This record gives sequence, C-alpha cells and structure tokens, in this order.
Amino acid sequence: MAQELGKIEKPSVEEYRAARKLFFVPLLFTPKQLEGELFERVFKYWDQVEGQLTNLELKLGIVKKVYHELVPVGGEEGSKIIEELNSTSYGIVKARLDKGAQLEPLEDADLLTEAMDWTKCLAIGLQNQKVFDKVYEAYLQSQKKRNEHIAKMIDNTLKEGEIGILLMREGHQVQFPADIEVFYVSPPGLDEIKRWLRTREVEAEKEAGEGPEK
Repeated sequence: MAQELGKIEKPSVEEYRAARKLFFVPLLFTPKQLEGELFERVFKYWDQVEGQLTNLELKLGIVKKVYHELVPVGGEEGSKIIEELNSTSYGIVKARLDKGAQLEPLEDADLLTEAMDWTKCLAIGLQNQKVFDKVYEAYLQSQKKRNEHIAKMIDNTLKEGEIGILLMREGHQVQFPADIEVFYVSPPGLDEIKRWLRTREVEAEKEAGEGPEK
C-alpha cells in the first residue's frame, strides 16, 4: 500500500508531556501601600493569574520550577527576597512552593546591578550626545548579557518534561531555548490596569500643564 503523501504525524501524548514548558506571567511592581482603585485592580489581576495558572496546571501538569525577575538566589532566601520585593507576586510563588515546586535563582547579581546602574544613568537626563551614546551602548550590552544569563539559567535548571513559571516584566528580550514551549498568561485585569494608569498619567499631565494661575 502506497504511503500517503503530505501526511503529518501528530506527536504522541508521551512526546508532548516530555516537552519542557514555561508559563510566562507579566510581572507588576506596585507600591507597598496600595489604596483605592489601584488596590482593587492589582488584586483582581493576581486573582485572575492564579485562576489561569491553576487551569494550565490541570491540563498540562504541576509546576516544578519557579523563576522570578530580580532574584539572584533560590530556595528560602530567594523566597524572602520576593516577599519583600513584591508581596503581590509572592502569593503566586508561595502557592507553588507549598506544593513542592523549587525556586531557582534567575539573575546574576553582578549583571543585574550593572544593568540597573546604567538605567539610572540614562534616567538622570544626559546632555552631551557622546556621553549619552556611550552610556546607552553600555546599557544595551549589559541588558544583552543579563538576558543571555536568564535564558541559560532556565535552560540549565528546567529539566525534560518539567513545567516552570517565570514572573517577569513585559518587554523583555530574553530568547528562550527553542525546545521550551512558552505559555503567555495574560488575564483581562492586565489591560484594565494599563488603561487605568494611562488615564491617571494623562490627567496628571493636564494638571501640570494648566499650573497655578498667575
């Protein structure tokens, strides 16, 4: 019997489960003292994140590894850093750790602080173009090295068949290994927060533009 041309064999269930998977959660850094509408929106967002992660775990399996931006150490020490750094994302992390997941170090401390320092230099408002170009190039190089390190850490610690969670800000340029399936967690609460923040910014700009009457 002739072989059917153009037929694509579907991967077996075993092959699919063996693939490494990463749930990417957009990270929001918020003030420690949340009030009013922002408080409601932020906690609504993380509730929705938890719901989507739970559904993914029911379909694909339990999370085994946790990665969090700005955290260069794993284990209990890393967990304490997250709790101090961003209490809202800590709830997501703790829920997985309580179920047996392992918190892995994501950042290299030296690369992280270098990138942060170059960012601060750009933020002060440099006036000389040559100086700006040099600082900006140094910033790009430091971010490139940092992103490469993050990808390497995930590649080295996320084993075959395992599922991980990465909590990191949007807009990153990390190139994940090709054999890792990335699932983007983006509940509607994220867009609500973005719209709310843009509205507040526009209102603040209008108030600043009007200024006090002379």
